[in-house]
Amino acid sequence: MEKFVIKGGNELKGTVSVSGSKNASLPILFATILSNGNSLVENVPNLRDTQTAIKLLQSMGLKVVYEGNTASVTFSNNIKTIAEYELVKTMRASILCLGPLLSKYRKAKVSLPGGCAIGARPIDLHLKAFAKMGADIKIEHGYVVAEAKRGLKGAEINFDFPTVGGTENVMMAAVLARGKTIIRNAAKEPEIVDLAKALRSAGALIEGAGSDTIEIRGIDGIGSINHKVMPDRIEAGTFIAAIATAGGEVEIKDFPSSVMKSVVDKFTEAGLDISIDGNSAKVKKKQKLRSVDIVTQVYPGFPTDMQAQFMASMCLAGGTSIIKETVFENRFMHVLELQRLGANIKIEGNSAIVKGVEKLIGAKVMATDLRASASLVIAGLAAENTTEVYRIYHLDRGYENLEKKLKKLGANIRREKSELPY
Repeated sequence: MEKFVIKGGNELKGTVSVSGSKNASLPILFATILSNGNSLVENVPNLRDTQTAIKLLQSMGLKVVYEGNTASVTFSNNIKTIAEYELVKTMRASILCLGPLLSKYRKAKVSLPGGCAIGARPIDLHLKAFAKMGADIKIEHGYVVAEAKRGLKGAEINFDFPTVGGTENVMMAAVLARGKTIIRNAAKEPEIVDLAKALRSAGALIEGAGSDTIEIRGIDGIGSINHKVMPDRIEAGTFIAAIATAGGEVEIKDFPSSVMKSVVDKFTEAGLDISIDGNSAKVKKKQKLRSVDIVTQVYPGFPTDMQAQFMASMCLAGGTSIIKETVFENRFMHVLELQRLGANIKIEGNSAIVKGVEKLIGAKVMATDLRASASLVIAGLAAENTTEVYRIYHLDRGYENLEKKLKKLGANIRREKSELPY
């Protein structure tokens, strides 16, 4: 196992580029299962999660070559429709192979997924939708066993709430289903729009992605997916939070400006100077931050995946901020670790009350999930003395070369072997 050792106090200066989106890459990689051609997916970040997705595709019989952030997926007629537990257990997004397998091969056996322990993210909405599309579904020995002997048929799917994974899974399944599928109360996240673009590049007939109603007209087959993955909006937001906390002036390139409004607005309200020009953002901290309240919401609201990083910034702001988490019920596990650094945070129900302090002091802290690990790194950049962040395998699931990028901006951060066995 490894850890980060951070000597705080350095301002961040220079230029940094945002990698491709993890949350867009994963469904697009699984969408290549649907293709009858050889697919090319560019700007895929080199992460634990994307490598897991690639290994999962290879275990099914697809040939995948990954070089220079490009995944080349070669079509095969000899496919295993099983997603084994050993690969699926570390990543919830593995469930996204269920829709494509069921749609194209009419059967699938997929292990129930793992991932971050940030609360219940049930897949029952996925399974109910597939059942409505004609699949017979059972849960056996920790696996979802699904079969549609006559193939999937189009249906009208009304989600109880806008589920990102459910929307993506059903959208992929509907591409080869008979007839028309309409998804109502669909999630609107930009990553869903990116998936639709990738599928349309291969001939899929999809309209309405990015709205609450998506319509897919099923066809007999699709060709090669040829797509460049969008930049990662959460990584972009994490850099903003790092500058807001540690100070400095940084130009962020490959900045997905069209999907960053909620994050940019809140950091601007807190006193950060953010100037956007096309796909570039110049971020400068001129003054001590002001405390700002946030409520996490589905897109286009403030993203739950930025809550922990924003909280780290508010730890050093002037005044008191209230951070309300409405998406995941167990996403305040980083609070105890921030408190170890000297943060003044109190939890009341699904809200965290953050009273800004004058300084944070370095300590040993433990990452509990992907975004929590980023918040601890951000806090460590501003803390006095040395901070050691353990369990950074969580961070490696979603950030490509984060410590190298921060080091290039002047941060004193290094990766070392951990003396702890976890």
